[in-house]
Amino acid sequence: MTNTMFDGSLFGIMHALVSYLLQPVVIALLALTAWAAIEVGTLFTERFIGLQRWRKSGAIDELELLAAKRIERTDFLTRIAPMLGLMGTLIPLGPGLAALGEGELSVLTTAMSVAFDTTVLGLLVGIVGFVAGRLRRRWYEQTLSQMEANR
Repeated sequence: MTNTMFDGSLFGIMHALVSYLLQPVVIALLALTAWAAIEVGTLFTERFIGLQRWRKSGAIDELELLAAKRIERTDFLTRIAPMLGLMGTLIPLGPGLAALGEGELSVLTTAMSVAFDTTVLGLLVGIVGFVAGRLRRRWYEQTLSQMEANR
């Protein structure tokens, strides 16, 4: 008796679609990494220049809008980058394990390298987003509290 569960063309189509996802996932992770680096620069500028200017301006409503947008950006990094890292981990493992079954260790080695690299990169960007988001929340809350107290 043969196992027809994995012989169907639907699984072949699914495998082809998933294999095409690796390159976009890697490109998206690299883009998010660049975005995280920009967010770190923005974070320092906010802390040492931007928030002081907002405090002096007294424009509470505008600061609340800005805070919501910037916190949303870091939340996006925090959530999306680890998901992409996981996708980048799982996508090459299928062909890597298939290569192991055929004795092609170099293909498995490459697949494992890509898998670990995307995992680490996704987690790194997620950590940067998480820390930046926490700092922003605290800084904006403090600044808004000071601005409301000075009204």
